[in-house]
Amino acid sequence: MSTPGALLLCRAEPESVAPVAPLLREPMLLAPAGEEWSVLVPEGTPWAQNEEPVDRVLTGWASALAVGAPWPVLALWWDEDRAGFTLASGFRRPVGYIWLRNGTPVGEDEAMHTFAARLGLDPVLDMEALDALTKPDPDADAPARLAGLLAVLTHAGVALPDGLAPGEPADRLRAAVRAHPGAHPVERAGWRETVRAELDAVDVGRFTPWFPWSGTPQARALHLAQLTAGVPATVWGLHRRSPGWLIAGAVLLAHGALGLAFDVTRPRD
Repeated sequence: MSTPGALLLCRAEPESVAPVAPLLREPMLLAPAGEEWSVLVPEGTPWAQNEEPVDRVLTGWASALAVGAPWPVLALWWDEDRAGFTLASGFRRPVGYIWLRNGTPVGEDEAMHTFAARLGLDPVLDMEALDALTKPDPDADAPARLAGLLAVLTHAGVALPDGLAPGEPADRLRAAVRAHPGAHPVERAGWRETVRAELDAVDVGRFTPWFPWSGTPQARALHLAQLTAGVPATVWGLHRRSPGWLIAGAVLLAHGALGLAFDVTRPRD
């Protein structure tokens, strides 16, 4: 584990993830990762270019994808000193855990319980295996801890393509996913193209799950909440020069503003 690497696991089929992934504005490779799971592998290494820790970039990406989608996003990451995960789902606070390079756990045990509950894992058998990952183990380094986490997630349907192993450098991850017959690139899209796609979806009446406009008071409250959450996320991203959080803030602001605009301009029956 000498160079940083990262994976994004989405609890949705690739066809559901494909229209949302361009919101990250980063080139990605998308592949199936088991029953009702997909994996996104970054084609670049923005954490190296912006001197931003890989965990912060991945937390921002996971939050950006999950905030407007009906499925959770799990970010797995590792660098020279640590490894860990972040689970993002909707507007709930992301939950995560960290291990040092030698496998020493430095997270909070409660995070594992929250993680299991949000993914609907078995509260007895799966939780027992997750609890073991929070205990000292001289034979398990950080990649082995993430491998243990993925082993538990097989009970939820996760099956990563061959070669996508925690601890591998980014170039090997890209090569491995390209060899998968179901993989394909997700091109980076500008905000103009993203907004146009959302407008087209609204005009034809095909509301995607990641843009939940319905004209109800609940929908308006959701879009106001997105705007409210987008401002501090964007400010934080600017302050820390974090591309991940800048993307998350921009996505929140775009979704909230578009939702409220549709509510104002759409004709009433």
